[in-house]
Amino acid sequence: MPNTGRGSSRRACHLVALGALMALAPACKPSQEVASPAHEPPTAPAPVRAVAAGEAIRYAVSFPEPHTHYAEVEAHFPTSGDALTLSMASWTPGSYKIRDYARNVEALAAFDDAGERLPVEKIAKHRWRVQTGGAEVVAVTYRIWCREMSVRTNWVEPGFAMLNGAPTFLTDADNPGRPHAVRLTLPDGWEVATGLERDGDAWIAPDYEALVDSPIVAGDLTRYDFEIDGVGLSLVNRGEPSVWDGPRSAADVEAIARAQIDFWGTIPFERYVFLNLIDQGGGGLEHRNSTLMMANPWRTRDRATYIKWLGLVSHEFFHTWNVKRLRPAALGPFGDGLLGDELHTRSLWIAEGLTAYYDDLLLRRAGLIDDGEYLAALSGQIQNTEGRPGGAVRSLSESSFDAWIKHYQPDGNTNNTSANYYGKGAVVGFLLDAEIRRLTGDTRSLDDVMRAAWGRYSGETGYTPEQFRALASEVAGADLSGWFEAAVDGTGALDYDAALSHLGLKFTTAAEPSGRVAGWLGASVSGAGGRAVITGLKRGTPAYGAGLDIDDELVAVDGWRVDAGSPEALFGKYIPGDEVNLTVSRRGRLQELTVTLGRAETRTWTLAVDDDASAAAAREAWLQR
Repeated sequence: MPNTGRGSSRRACHLVALGALMALAPACKPSQEVASPAHEPPTAPAPVRAVAAGEAIRYAVSFPEPHTHYAEVEAHFPTSGDALTLSMASWTPGSYKIRDYARNVEALAAFDDAGERLPVEKIAKHRWRVQTGGAEVVAVTYRIWCREMSVRTNWVEPGFAMLNGAPTFLTDADNPGRPHAVRLTLPDGWEVATGLERDGDAWIAPDYEALVDSPIVAGDLTRYDFEIDGVGLSLVNRGEPSVWDGPRSAADVEAIARAQIDFWGTIPFERYVFLNLIDQGGGGLEHRNSTLMMANPWRTRDRATYIKWLGLVSHEFFHTWNVKRLRPAALGPFGDGLLGDELHTRSLWIAEGLTAYYDDLLLRRAGLIDDGEYLAALSGQIQNTEGRPGGAVRSLSESSFDAWIKHYQPDGNTNNTSANYYGKGAVVGFLLDAEIRRLTGDTRSLDDVMRAAWGRYSGETGYTPEQFRALASEVAGADLSGWFEAAVDGTGALDYDAALSHLGLKFTTAAEPSGRVAGWLGASVSGAGGRAVITGLKRGTPAYGAGLDIDDELVAVDGWRVDAGSPEALFGKYIPGDEVNLTVSRRGRLQELTVTLGRAETRTWTLAVDDDASAAAAREAWLQR
């Protein structure tokens, strides 16, 4: 079924039903009337007929004044009983943080079958109770402010609209398993792209979880279609500029999709759409048969940044299997879990970290990058992992569990207190892959673990940490429990020796600096805004030990003014061991601090092929399998 449709210029005021049972008499006023300004009382929608208990919750969404960044929503809820509890999701799957989307809801009102207004009481930050008065259908109108440009929120402007399900749609808190149908009234010339199925001019979700898991993009769209084994996939670019190479990006997306389908050996969707918003944003979020991504318009013009975009595509598509269907037991099916509190798991290093390992590796296997580019990407993950002190404080499994309060709510001390389950998880995936290859003489690998896990745990129940580890031991033919305890549950240093030896790799050695060695403060300093401001501190550095703080402005060193354009220049006049006096402005008050400068870290974590190792076959099997 197609995933785009051109918006009609007429303002149809009926909802298209889910099959013949949902054919309606006029069920909403023209969109200019439904879209009541915030300062006016909501008007009642036209009366609706009685709806059978099994029918869908139906939404009509319009954008009558897109320059105001508002979406207008009218929803019809089949009811039974004297009260209807409405709820909005608190978070978005794949982005583990309570986001309180209900803060953007305005002017909520409810009406009975005859258009009479019903009492509404807000009973929690994201819940409302409607007294139905025995009405068989309750119509609810509300507005959503849509001006947060991210892959988990909403954006509406004259040129396009981006809607995510969680921050847009209220549902019946007691019946989230009902079908949900969405009809869009669009400005002239707008098209629609979404993973939802189309029935007439409505988009259908079998339940609320599917609705939340299906972003909608509308506007000026450029679409590239391709097929793999008879299944349709599409890259849909929103706002494709002349500087973006659309055909090239589409061909490379197809290559990624083919490599991953070959990897898993199965296609778990009937169609798939890559939604790519080309603007000034970034990032991506996976969904069951789509992904929503953002990209800078110039990415196809620069090899390094284009590879990063391809890595994003690869990462989000890999989630189609690993997370959306093969997932930790705590992460689905969600049911009404989206309407409540956090759902914790210690396995995000598997869900996200192993995905971060395979995203670049599968680019290599697809032939989109070469060996050197792949090793450079893996080296970057290792460098970031080894340069983050938090790995010695909080383990991968603990950092997975604490994602809700650490990873998605970072502060100036996060890097010092928590591991990154994306980056460190990818590095541990690399080490685990190499260990299984070593133990089995390259007859088995992490690839086999992932495919075996898909066969066993991609159903309704998911997997526990113990089940995944036991499966890895089974594939390796050896007990890996001690290995997991050290690498995943422990906070000690990772051991690279066995992996490098087996794959014929080595870490390059940084050349010792010749001549005079400059003193090192060890703080991240930004010169933006004409001020030299500390933006990051790591444990163990001279700056950290001297008591410098995030947001301190470096004003002077030994009485000499710091140049915001090159804040580290003054420290180059000193050598390691020199004691200097710093003048800093902390919240507007000048303070003096003394710091003993150190010697910058010289160890490099850059991978290179070890020409002295006889492991070319193992390395080729790993990179090109």
